[in-house]
Amino acid sequence: MKMMGIGAVAMLLTACCGQPESTVQLLDAGAFTQTVDGKPVTLYTLRNGDLTMQVTNFGARVVSLWTPDREGKSEDVVLGYETLDRYLNNKGERFLGAALGRYANRIADGHFTLDGKEYTLPLNDNGRTLHGGVKGFDSVVWDVEFSNDTTIVFRYRSVDGEEGFPGNLDVVMTYTLTPQDEFRIDYQALTDAPTVVNLSHHSFFNLKGEGNGTILDNELWIKADSMTPVQANLIPTGEITPVEGTPFDFRKPTAIGARIDVDNEQLKNGRGYDHNWVLSREGDGVELVASLYEPTTGRVLEVLTDQPGLQFYSGNFFDGKSMGKYGRPQAWRESVALETQHFPDSPNHPNFPSTRLDPDQIYNHTCIYRFSAR
Repeated sequence: MKMMGIGAVAMLLTACCGQPESTVQLLDAGAFTQTVDGKPVTLYTLRNGDLTMQVTNFGARVVSLWTPDREGKSEDVVLGYETLDRYLNNKGERFLGAALGRYANRIADGHFTLDGKEYTLPLNDNGRTLHGGVKGFDSVVWDVEFSNDTTIVFRYRSVDGEEGFPGNLDVVMTYTLTPQDEFRIDYQALTDAPTVVNLSHHSFFNLKGEGNGTILDNELWIKADSMTPVQANLIPTGEITPVEGTPFDFRKPTAIGARIDVDNEQLKNGRGYDHNWVLSREGDGVELVASLYEPTTGRVLEVLTDQPGLQFYSGNFFDGKSMGKYGRPQAWRESVALETQHFPDSPNHPNFPSTRLDPDQIYNHTCIYRFSAR
């Protein structure tokens, strides 16, 4: 393992609340400093409470996120790479830690109709458009409007016709580490023509620490009475079906591995969990919708949002061939994604919550990942 891969800098941070000192290994900012598409790329470090996070403006992606366990020992709990070059040229998972847009998740056959006009998008996922297309928001350099020790504000203009989507879309996205050990994401977007928008964030979490083992023993709770089943190509059928009596019922905390391999058509389609849950919301504001508990470390991740859906992915397509930033394999079912968003393929399903955005509207979306240990 190349030590430069984990950065030359290490610093001791004393956790709050009387916890013992824990070592946080900062990645080398120099390994992320270059020009891409004529724009400068930089690695930024944020700290607040017990959290330390490093993020780059290439794809507005989270590269590392350190949080303590029940003994006060910090680990980096997101998957990522140690250099910008690996994000640019890696043949493994493309979306590690990235912003997703214009349309997070899948659009069937790369087309949708809006106001009687059909729009055609590039196909980048076996005949579907995934996470915005060939060059989505994960693959562009975002402008940094502001940054300090706890906050970074990104801006990006997606021009009319980019990846096939109509209208100029101006996006402002703010990442904040709060004193409550929260990683908060606030999205806003404006358009000058009718379009569709579905933004999200795609960190892959392992609460044991990146590369430290299975997520199948993690206990997951999702506040959802129903989900959107998918066809074999992972495009929604258009139905909304109850989770009761199925392996998709996480209304009580349940180990991810407890039912992941049962004989179930939906699990076969996703090779495990890769589905959208229809959140049982109590209002229009931000509320707690999911939690993940890792029993060996005691780490807890809570998810809060104002969105109608949550995509839960159990790392089914990782094969261990790609190495993470600490030289350990990115292995099968050793990470989870919990993406707050609207439903996949919504522009082609009138019964799903609309993702349409008009010029007189503002797209707003908040996602909070809150960390603790017990």
